Amino acid sequence: MASIWDRIRLIFSSKANKFLDKHEDPRETLDYSYQKQTELLQRVRRGVADVATSRKRVELQVNQLNGEVGKFTNAAEKALSMGREDLAREALTRKSGLQQQIADLTAQRDQLAAEEEKLVRASSQLQARVDAFRTQKETIKATYSAAQAQAQVNDAFTGLSDELGDVGLAIERAKDKTEQLQARASAVDELLASGALADPTGGFKDDITRELEALASSSAVESELASMKAALTAAAPAAEIEAAPAEAPAEAPAEPAE
Repeated sequence: MASIWDRIRLIFSSKANKFLDKHEDPRETLDYSYQKQTELLQRVRRGVADVATSRKRVELQVNQLNGEVGKFTNAAEKALSMGREDLAREALTRKSGLQQQIADLTAQRDQLAAEEEKLVRASSQLQARVDAFRTQKETIKATYSAAQAQAQVNDAFTGLSDELGDVGLAIERAKDKTEQLQARASAVDELLASGALADPTGGFKDDITRELEALASSSAVESELASMKAALTAAAPAAEIEAAPAEAPAEAPAEPAE
């Protein structure tokens, strides 16, 4: 049975894997892998260069020793011609030692040459693999970028659909409220028109309308007043005539008494 610490470690490992998977960019991973392969290829090439340098150095030593061997051969022949067999033997002995060194160096040179050839083949194969991986890497990166863009577009459309749904509901609510207000205004207008609902304000009138109405009312008052004055003026003489008493005939003077 797993202990509590094992379960806790498993939980943390699972969380860490999810976190890494969420934040991992495959394109960066591919670039990192390509970088590592390129570094390996460079190390192989440096190895090839080092082996070639060592082989060349051994070849120079072999050539130098071959030159020494020739000198000792000439020295032995000269010493022998002069009757110095001892010197000839010493020259040939040294020549033999040099020839052994040359044999050893030649074997080392051949070994280095074989190692160089192997490294050159490995470098060529690795170069081909790196080139193929680079092509595959760029293809995968382009495909991933296209898929990521498509996913972003899909997410945008999904979010836009949600927003459009909310906007549609808002528009429907606005239409309902507008229709309710229009119906209410229409009902009030009908009540006002029928007289069932009196308008306490008498309707809204601006300053110009009120001034015009005041002028019209004043003009009507003045016109009516003038008409009344004219009527009174025309009726006054007739009334005076009707009101004056008829003049009595003059009495005859009384006759004096006798």
